[in-house]
Amino acid sequence: MDKTTIGNVPVLNPGDVRKILYKMYARAIEKNVPLKALPSVMLWGQPGIGKSQAIHDLACDLELGLKKRCNVIDVRLILFNPIDLRGIPTANEDKTLAVWLKPKIFQMDESEDVINILFLDEISAAPQSVQAAAYQITLDRMVGEHKLPKNCIVLAAGNRVTDKSVAYQMPKALANRLLHLEVAVDPDSWHNWAISKGIHEYILGFLRFKPDCLNTFNPQDNGIVFATPRSWELASNILNTVSYDFKDVFDLLAGILGKGLATELRTYTKVYSKLPNIEKIFKGEETKVPKEPDVLYALESSMVAYAYHHRDDLDLIRNSILYANMLPPDYSIVLLKDYLYLEKDYKQKLLKIPEFMKWLREKGRFLDAI
Repeated sequence: MDKTTIGNVPVLNPGDVRKILYKMYARAIEKNVPLKALPSVMLWGQPGIGKSQAIHDLACDLELGLKKRCNVIDVRLILFNPIDLRGIPTANEDKTLAVWLKPKIFQMDESEDVINILFLDEISAAPQSVQAAAYQITLDRMVGEHKLPKNCIVLAAGNRVTDKSVAYQMPKALANRLLHLEVAVDPDSWHNWAISKGIHEYILGFLRFKPDCLNTFNPQDNGIVFATPRSWELASNILNTVSYDFKDVFDLLAGILGKGLATELRTYTKVYSKLPNIEKIFKGEETKVPKEPDVLYALESSMVAYAYHHRDDLDLIRNSILYANMLPPDYSIVLLKDYLYLEKDYKQKLLKIPEFMKWLREKGRFLDAI
């Protein structure tokens, strides 16, 4: 995890942030506790670490868990002026008083089967005059005469001053109104998330082999290109949509990750030419098993990537589990553990496969996720 912290607040990976916030909000909603009784939450962390993604994933969790539609209103405060939050002043009907037109961001669905998340992103990068306008939102759920609906959750996120990014010191009056959590990089948590999002097999394998490369951010380095969870996701999008061939995409990847890291990735992916046929593995036609550790890492990531795209075909998954029994035990365990993250609650599908149940009885004690 990132060792640069703001001190005196919990440091969590994005996955754990989702879990504790889901538990807090789900229990409040199930018990009919007013959401305004809970503190607004501030997520701190370096650029590209997954703070915004965690909020959108939390919205998906709330939808699935509570069977309610969850709307995320994403407000980038760095783009706002104080008047943008309060609205535009105009005269009332008899021209005796000024009234404020409600900003569009406050036009939310107030239905009981809806949850609204007002996400004040980049709050630490906003000028202090805008941060001041956020005081009422975070505590009173209102700005001027405009009130947020009862079904609204308020969350905020921003970079730390120590990150040398655009960030202003948060006024203590505002800070004291918030529940603070610091978000940090955790390779294992990111790997599990990456499987569920279909991150490219080259990147899954490389970062399993060299987890320290997931985050190369250094606030003391003046370079503008560095690797973060966000940049690896962008690199995956290029590999998935443009080309697998590094001759076609090397410069694009170097522009996201930096030349040095893109070169390391290219060198590592040469091992994929040594893999057995992945399609034949899933058809039950392949018996060749490599022995070299780097090839086994690559094989595991390729099998996970193939399984992600065929996760509803349990016959193919069954064949891959039979093949996994021929792998060295450590790699077999890693593979089956990764299968659990192909989608939410995928374990329930795996339990329908007799070969997985047998494997579970024999080696399931090693899967701490079960």
